[in-house]
Amino acid sequence: MIAFLLNEVAATIVAADDGGPVWLLALGPIGGGAVYFGLWSYYRNTQASHSFERETRVGAQPVTGRDAKVNEVNGTKRSRIDGENGSDHRARVQRSG
Repeated sequence: MIAFLLNEVAATIVAADDGGPVWLLALGPIGGGAVYFGLWSYYRNTQASHSFERETRVGAQPVTGRDAKVNEVNGTKRSRIDGENGSDHRARVQRSG
């Protein structure tokens, strides 16, 4: 798109046969576009950006595992879990280091 606009501006400058400074009028939009593109590419960092989809590709594999029913609690016969540690905070939270 920028190349097309530059081509059109160049064609307009060449087609101007009155000899006036038409090129001076073209400098404003061209300069504005260049500044905008420069700032955009600087802040977007497009020359050093990474392609997340390509660099972090992980091949899909079939799901492996097994479904084995271990235990079942029905109704309110056993409302607590064996070996729970909800109230024993020292045993539940292990500090590393």
